[in-house]
Amino acid sequence: MRITGFAKLGCACLVLLAVGVVAINACAQVTFVRIVNSAKEPQNWLTYSGDYAGHRFSSLDQINTSTVHSLVVKWVYQTGATGKFETTPLVVDGILYGTGPENRVFALDAHTGRPIWLYQRQLPADIRPCCGRVNRGVAILGDKVFFGTLDAHVMALDAKTGNVIWDVNAVDYKNGYSFTPAPLAVKNLIVLGVSGGEYGIRGFIDAYDADTGQRKWRFYTVPGPGEPGHDTWEGDSWKIGGAPAWITGTYDPETNQLFWPTGNPSPSNRGEGRVGDNLYSNTLLALDADTGKLSWHFQFTRHDEHDWDSTQVPVMIDEGARHLIAQANRNGFFYMVDRTSGKLLLANPYGKVTWSDSKDAEGRPVAAKESSPTPEGRRVCPGAAGTTNWMSPTFDSQTGLFYVNAREQCDIFSTAPQPYEAGHAYYGSAYFPADDTEPYWGALRAIDPATGKIKWEFPHPSPSWSGVLSTAGGLVFTGDAEGNFIALDAASGKPLWHFQTGGAVYAAPITFALDRKQYIAIAAGSSLYTFSLP
Repeated sequence: MRITGFAKLGCACLVLLAVGVVAINACAQVTFVRIVNSAKEPQNWLTYSGDYAGHRFSSLDQINTSTVHSLVVKWVYQTGATGKFETTPLVVDGILYGTGPENRVFALDAHTGRPIWLYQRQLPADIRPCCGRVNRGVAILGDKVFFGTLDAHVMALDAKTGNVIWDVNAVDYKNGYSFTPAPLAVKNLIVLGVSGGEYGIRGFIDAYDADTGQRKWRFYTVPGPGEPGHDTWEGDSWKIGGAPAWITGTYDPETNQLFWPTGNPSPSNRGEGRVGDNLYSNTLLALDADTGKLSWHFQFTRHDEHDWDSTQVPVMIDEGARHLIAQANRNGFFYMVDRTSGKLLLANPYGKVTWSDSKDAEGRPVAAKESSPTPEGRRVCPGAAGTTNWMSPTFDSQTGLFYVNAREQCDIFSTAPQPYEAGHAYYGSAYFPADDTEPYWGALRAIDPATGKIKWEFPHPSPSWSGVLSTAGGLVFTGDAEGNFIALDAASGKPLWHFQTGGAVYAAPITFALDRKQYIAIAAGSSLYTFSLP
């Protein structure tokens, strides 16, 4: 269903508003070349992580360590929806595109926050999302906006009107499949991974033709008979093996490689019945963007029994001739991997870890025997939520630091047999916080990627689910569960400014510019806030 209250007048893209006429340049199409060269137009935010490398860094510097104390609210957009508001908006030539809970997609005048159009997906009553009726954002390519739905459709909307251009049913949602991440637009393809690892799905990553919606390739993240990695699954456990791919990956235009992380095997916390490494769960995949063919893989947690999805954004970093991937993993280790070969270079803990006390010959953490869940319960650190989770990190090329929100909590993991039933939750376990770790807390941590060592941290009152943004103004922006939106000095971690939004932050900030003025935007509670200097 499309809702619009304003008329569009031809290709001049004039939007008729109640208080006058505002000219918006929405006719300039977003090409693949523009996204590749997104650093050359920092006034826009063209893809989920701001660029293909996953840096979430902006060269805008009007808001900086000297001016940030003067930030004020410019406008606020109320979504009218309840639930976790996890969107990363895109900004293209003065128009902001975002998503809200319940599969709402909206376009706003980025100058004022006034709505241009709203699309509301009519969802079935029996959808089965694991962790909220959420959506993390859209992709844009040409004159279309793309998103995935909770009932497992992939859709293209007209960027100017919100009208549906194509709608493809990817898989049957009744078996627990859904789409929650922002897609990635690469060349003429729309790439996204499926959610639903808590339902015994067989995970996959899809690529669709941006013009027609035709599926061009599918990579199953749980290999079938005859495929490499199939022997890492016991019996027929691969058929319900999980390994969802529910966060947006990154892309290297030089090598045409997609880097996509995957989530937990199913059942998430019980290893009996699926003996083996369970590829490609909890894995970083390097895929050819044109064909979906696997180039290499690196598995962060073998035979996971603690729900430690590796669905954290893989960040591309170049150090001289070395081309690397950095990831702060849910299992408590910070990894550096060679992105040409998948070879592990570094794995250091950045939070409290008890599940591993040794490493193999390749340097990968090895699970201690005492870490497996038992019927009586066993205390393990980190807990099921991980040292971090899906929230986006940022890499600041000026400081050379990697910033991520971390969590300190240990859980008691227990396990029990559970029969699989299609479309029903499939955990094979229970977990609950360990009393001796209360109160649980979190911190924004600045990590040196070369060593994995923490340079500074800014403690939060409780663990944060907010992503992070860094800018050339020497700033890092993030939020917390208490509703604070915060700016810190990127070099030292010193807090410089904060604003109480009135609702918990479950999203990552972005920045953009209009008429030579820089803005910062963040979703919090059920509202989208935008800030600028007076």
